[in-house]
Amino acid sequence: MPSLKDLHDSPRRLGVNSRLIEHAGIHLRTSVEDCARPVVLQDEHGPVAFYGLPYLEPGLVHAHFGAERPSHEAVLGAAMDQVRADLATRPFGTRSVVLAHAFVTGADTSDSERDITAGGVPSVPASVFTGAHYVALGHLHRCQKISSRIRYSGSPLAYSFSEAEHPKAMWLVDLDADAAITARKLLCPVPRPLRQVAGTLQDLLTSPEYTEYETCWLHITLTDPDRPHMAMERLKQRFRHALKLSFSRERPAASESYRSRVQGRTDHEIGLGFLHHVTGIPATPAEQDLLLEGLEGVRTQAAAREAS
Repeated sequence: MPSLKDLHDSPRRLGVNSRLIEHAGIHLRTSVEDCARPVVLQDEHGPVAFYGLPYLEPGLVHAHFGAERPSHEAVLGAAMDQVRADLATRPFGTRSVVLAHAFVTGADTSDSERDITAGGVPSVPASVFTGAHYVALGHLHRCQKISSRIRYSGSPLAYSFSEAEHPKAMWLVDLDADAAITARKLLCPVPRPLRQVAGTLQDLLTSPEYTEYETCWLHITLTDPDRPHMAMERLKQRFRHALKLSFSRERPAASESYRSRVQGRTDHEIGLGFLHHVTGIPATPAEQDLLLEGLEGVRTQAAAREAS
């Protein structure tokens, strides 16, 4: 079965051999010019057009699409306009599947996803995909359903301890002749589970209640009143796959305290908070817009360097 993949990391390098790889049944979509160039497959009910939308960095592609502003919603909406226009030229009854890299409003995030904030808003409404019979999304790592026709499979493995309790899965989707959907969630194999455990060093090293954690990737939090000597080295004698060590009763360093204060905030919010701290007054609307413009400029330059 041919496969189609959309990626955002260094699109130029990923796409350099795409035409050659296509002969092997692997279809890459890394260029904005290819958004409306589907891979058309046939089943017993007729054709299915698969449209792969690569990651669309708003600051780099909004001019190509003629979007009014460099935002995720604007550029993805413009790309979908092209998809709908191409689909309208296809034979009657052609079913469509869109594969896109996006953060759709209402979806659940985790700590390991890349921040794609642009124009102050990282998410797009599900309505931007109107017209597609099914939308297979990438970017967020949690397997979830936005609607019956819009789903994330998520990542096959957990990439942060925030995903420790997220079952990894994928969707097996059938489209019938009328594009009605039947979807089944298939659990992915777990080569090594992630777990988080807390206790004193002595208890963790000796208590049998922690035996089940010996084969897990671990985030260990020590509750000792003082920081034990060579704690990680000693823990690894029992928990060889321990990856992260924290101390619940240790006063956090200044950098850790700052990290906790800004966790979950966008670059724009952090910058506005710093400005307020320095000046003692909130930023004006004009200052907020100026800071956002500067941040988007930096993001665009970084994306352009990565693409080259």
